[in-house]
Amino acid sequence: MDSEELLAQLADIRLPGEISWWPPAPGWWILSAIVLVSSIFAWRAYARARDTKLLLRFALAELERCMTNYRQQAAGNGSIAGLNLLNATNSVLRRVALFHNPHSAIASLSGEDWAQFLSLSSTSASPLLTDSLREGFASGRFQRELTVDAEALHAFATGWIKDQYSRVGDTQPPTGASDVSPSRTEANA
Repeated sequence: MDSEELLAQLADIRLPGEISWWPPAPGWWILSAIVLVSSIFAWRAYARARDTKLLLRFALAELERCMTNYRQQAAGNGSIAGLNLLNATNSVLRRVALFHNPHSAIASLSGEDWAQFLSLSSTSASPLLTDSLREGFASGRFQRELTVDAEALHAFATGWIKDQYSRVGDTQPPTGASDVSPSRTEANA
């Protein structure tokens, strides 16, 4: 057999078939899973931030309603209007505090403990908490009439609420919060 006969017996070169796009290589599966998980986390972070901004706007709108009611009532009887403003603002602050902190730690606070919590739980708004506002938060709701600096109260409450919503991911209690335990309610229990 000569070499030409041997070459004739050889089969022709076959090209491999085209590579299919499906199923993808394992690397593409891993990349797809990473993109999917990242998208889910990004969407949840966006939704949480959107909800936080919405709740902040609602809380600030409630404060504005309190101020509007105060201005309408102040024309008639300013001392009762001040008491109503303090109580309404206190209610908004308590709802925000209950939303951002454990219920058992906040729900039972009242009087000086509540005023101390307000002071300790906000670094940016605590300088705005004057002695008269602190006294108002501590015992104002038990008075028949109260004269309050409405603008100072509004400035403190606005700053305090914004500070609470800026610390949304922070789960640490405020510094010195162990001092703000519900000691009065334990004595009554």
